[in-house]
Amino acid sequence: MPTQIDYYQLLEVSRTASGEEIKRSFRRLALRYHPDRNPDDPEAELRFKEINAAYEVLKDPQKRAAYDRYGASAFQNGGAGAGSGFGGFGGGGFGGGFNANDLGDLFEQMFGNARQERRRSGGQNIQTQVEITLAEAFTGVKKEVTIETRKPCETCHGSGSSDPKGGRSVCPTCRGRGAVRAQQGFFLVERPCPTCHGEGETVSNPCESCRGSGTEPTFENVTVEIPAGVEDGTRLRLHGKGAAGPGKQEAGDLYVLVTVEPSDLFQREGATLYCRIPLRMTQAALGAEIEVPVIDGTKTRLKIPAGTQSGQSFRLKGKGFSVVHARARGDMHVQVSVETPTRLGKRQRELLEEFEKEGGDHAESSPQNSGFFSRVREFFDGQG
Repeated sequence: MPTQIDYYQLLEVSRTASGEEIKRSFRRLALRYHPDRNPDDPEAELRFKEINAAYEVLKDPQKRAAYDRYGASAFQNGGAGAGSGFGGFGGGGFGGGFNANDLGDLFEQMFGNARQERRRSGGQNIQTQVEITLAEAFTGVKKEVTIETRKPCETCHGSGSSDPKGGRSVCPTCRGRGAVRAQQGFFLVERPCPTCHGEGETVSNPCESCRGSGTEPTFENVTVEIPAGVEDGTRLRLHGKGAAGPGKQEAGDLYVLVTVEPSDLFQREGATLYCRIPLRMTQAALGAEIEVPVIDGTKTRLKIPAGTQSGQSFRLKGKGFSVVHARARGDMHVQVSVETPTRLGKRQRELLEEFEKEGGDHAESSPQNSGFFSRVREFFDGQG
């Protein structure tokens, strides 16, 4: 390691920093650049080694004094700190900068929260599914589901032991931590305790009813509140509604997968709705005002202009789908489909034939059709 690099700069402290300030900064930086948090990042690993070596020097008052006077050269080539210089990995184990307490504190910060959460929520998570209609997804709905879960054992009251005093004691292997640490090459790794399986406690005289688990199977009805605007495939979490954990540990969570049934009338894309409405030929030609169904169960008026073509779409602002946790609504797009009558009365047929005779010239003379009819005439003239 080049001697010009400043150990104080590496640890981001001033030269007058106290030992406690140096220790706090070291822990913060070690957590940031730890190899477990930066896999496949050689720069982070190198920085971690540098920080470790710098802390090995500055945490010791005598080594710090020697460094302040002679610089990093005091710890190289057999100097006062030989074997614990910037290589920082002498003496076996994780590195010179870490002692047992430093390692314990560091791993407690890195893994402690997860371990505490595991012990606090010892019950299992449960997943179930509920199916709702598109209209229910629009308004929101309460659904009752029946789940197969576990509750505290009635015989041992959840302790798992037949001992009336509880019969649970701190695990002798992990001392209640729920995990054990072991050296694995360069790293110190943490695994669930093999004795208590991560619970931190062991059971003496297991209960015959639950065989020491502290829980027993049961069926339970749970009311699920599904918010308005929910989408198909949404997963809702109900905290503490899962299976009970042993002892006094909290129950797990219940996850509810919401599936929305397809609608025959509406199609949904986010907050936008699409629907297709049939239109009589005369309504499309002459224009009309029609009623259109809305997802909220009401109807709204839609003005169809004369000459509307099949497939034409109209936008109704604010008539679409609801948005989760908001008052806003999307838009609805109405596409019209002009229907051709299949059964005509005699008079209707006569009127259409008369319309065809009179309307042919008008259709031919319209700007959009004039070119087409000209090409048709040229084709038949050429055939002659």
